[in-house]
Amino acid sequence: MEGDSTKAKWADLEEAALHFHRYPTPGKLEIQATKALGNQRDLALAYSPGVAAPCLAIQDDPATAADYTARANLVGVVSNGTAVLGLGNIGPLASKPVMEGKAVLFKKFAGIDVFDIEIDAPGIDNMVQTIAALEPTFGGINLEDIKAPECFEVEEQLKARMSIPVFHDDQHGTAIIVAAAILNGLEFAGKAIEDIKVVTSGAGAAALACLNLLVLLGVKVDNIWVTDRHGVAYKGRTEEMDRWKDPYVKDTNARTLSDVLPGADVFLGLSAAGVLKPEMLALMAEKPLILALANPNPEIMPDVARAARPDAMICTGRSDFPNQVNNVLCFPYIFRGALDCGASAINEEMKMAAVRAIAALAREEPSDVAARAYSGETPIFGPEFLIPSPFDPRLILRIAPAVAKAAQETGVATRPIADMTAYMDKLNRFVFRTGLVMKPVFSTAKAAVSKRVIYADGEDERVLRAAQVVLEEGIAQPILIGRPHVVEVRLKRHGLSIRPGRDFELINPEDDPRYRHYVDLFIELGGRRGITQEAARTMVRTHTTVIAALALKRGDADAMLCGLEGRFARHLRNVDLIIGPRAGVKDHELSTLSMLISQRGVLFLTDTHVCVDPTAEQIAEMTVLASEEIKRFGIEPRAALLSLSDFGSRDTQSALKMRQAAAILAKIAPDLQCDGEMHADTALSEQLRQRVYPHSRLKGEANLLVFPSLDAANITLTALQATLDALHVGPMLLGTDKPAHILTPSVTSRGVVNMTALAAVEAIHKAQALQPAG
Repeated sequence: MEGDSTKAKWADLEEAALHFHRYPTPGKLEIQATKALGNQRDLALAYSPGVAAPCLAIQDDPATAADYTARANLVGVVSNGTAVLGLGNIGPLASKPVMEGKAVLFKKFAGIDVFDIEIDAPGIDNMVQTIAALEPTFGGINLEDIKAPECFEVEEQLKARMSIPVFHDDQHGTAIIVAAAILNGLEFAGKAIEDIKVVTSGAGAAALACLNLLVLLGVKVDNIWVTDRHGVAYKGRTEEMDRWKDPYVKDTNARTLSDVLPGADVFLGLSAAGVLKPEMLALMAEKPLILALANPNPEIMPDVARAARPDAMICTGRSDFPNQVNNVLCFPYIFRGALDCGASAINEEMKMAAVRAIAALAREEPSDVAARAYSGETPIFGPEFLIPSPFDPRLILRIAPAVAKAAQETGVATRPIADMTAYMDKLNRFVFRTGLVMKPVFSTAKAAVSKRVIYADGEDERVLRAAQVVLEEGIAQPILIGRPHVVEVRLKRHGLSIRPGRDFELINPEDDPRYRHYVDLFIELGGRRGITQEAARTMVRTHTTVIAALALKRGDADAMLCGLEGRFARHLRNVDLIIGPRAGVKDHELSTLSMLISQRGVLFLTDTHVCVDPTAEQIAEMTVLASEEIKRFGIEPRAALLSLSDFGSRDTQSALKMRQAAAILAKIAPDLQCDGEMHADTALSEQLRQRVYPHSRLKGEANLLVFPSLDAANITLTALQATLDALHVGPMLLGTDKPAHILTPSVTSRGVVNMTALAAVEAIHKAQALQPAG
């Protein structure tokens, strides 16, 4: 049964992946212009005749290509498709989705542009010749998914021929993370690196790169034992031996992994599932470090290893266990540092700098910003936290400068960074402009005990698809409201494997045992606001938002989502009536916050759906509530109160209201970066703001736009969403007593998943706040 369940999940994921890659536009990448071409002069500057000027400048001084072209921020991800993930030699064309994925990671994590280059070049000489010829185009080359041992030779020859960084991530990315994990594991175990015994299972590109880096760190070659599918690498063996394995060959009678494992301090697995048996772990030394990195199934599952050796420290390549060895921890940031200083190579010192930066980050005491990035969790250095999360926003701040500094110290930086403080500030600004803003929310939802999220629109296809994702990802426990026969038919029609009663709770509005209790509660809450007994009985049978809100109020759920059908105002009336505002919301006035995620970054807008013409006091309160919500994303809010007036340029009623709201906020939230009244362009440009009013309390670009009216907010939201092709997360209903959100009919299933994670995290924080201190 478990095997059938796994197959079904894989089939669902496979179908979803195909749909994801095909719609709305095939693939994962596009090219966008960075200069506006709005008139004839722009065209003349961008192309003929103006383009001749930078061409001639580069001819005179090739280094100026970094000033006049995108080359200094452009990496080529190159593969011949001979060793793609776990798929093997599938060829260059079939490897393209993987290379596009790598390009996306470069862009999202480090702001680096990528052309993915898939070449039909199976031989070493052919590959080297083809890739070397690309040097004028790129600032660096990332080799990807090339089979061993050819990959060693290809990289070695390219590094000798090219004057830009060449980095085979399958080798060195893995090696850097493994080395950082081992450094920290040894520190926790109290062992010296020169004394440890290392045993590998697997001797491919990644494994050998790991061993070579460990030797540089101080592991003795005599203490390293290599095994692969042919057993121990012993003197005289002929099967699959090459010059890269030769340094680790031993003159020994040992032939199997179990022969060489006794006394091992570190097991490094880059081979196949199930290779390391539980009984073998008894052979290892005290406090062993087990790196079982085969994917998707490791050499030994962590729970099995933990049962056999409770004192073991365990790393895998999987995101659902602690200590994930993931190349994304380093390769974007290594290239970021290398490109920014114009490095001509990525040398061993730069790799070592990355290793030490990653290891040190795991030992750091998290700052307030970092703690928020982990969504309230405080990771503590130890057996289950030897390496940072791949989504720790501090990675780029630690690794890129360390790599750039090492490049400068070793003489390979052609454009040394003169002002490291200014460089750090630039990196810091990038961290909070990425589209990964939802990641900390998902991490918290998955790490905590799953909260029950009830969906009023349980029959809707978008909710059904979202519920499957929510269950697969462990984000929440879905409760759907819908008629059983309708839900069953639609699940089958859409090819979804989840089923009511087995995977999720289903509330049948036509026949639920809690009906009488819900009716009584509704009358109690709404009897003085026009809800008669007959109306209550009818609405509890027919109005799913009412049912969801009553379930939440009664404690049958921890959070709710509604609004996929019908008018926002109608849903709001019922949520306000049943759930109501939380204690401390002064005017008992709810508001909403919307988030837009685009290539430009993340922007929050309030109030986009509730208050038609808020007072200055209401604007101040909704700004404070919005700021609290923004902090859940690990982002420091910077609020701009918008108006047709720019710091006193007009004295209209609306401008005076926003000016008064700014004054109130200065008193009730003195630590909040906030100012107004101002124009939108002044809010989004510190340079412009300095010209208009240099004494503003707001520094940097605003990330929270506060509007004087619902008209202004809603029009701006919909216009920006369309023009920026932005992902809308929200609206987030602020000020409710319990987590309740009213979505809009235009929401996608992806939007439902995002809001589910946010609602679950709000429920987690609500539960934590109710726990007694100590």
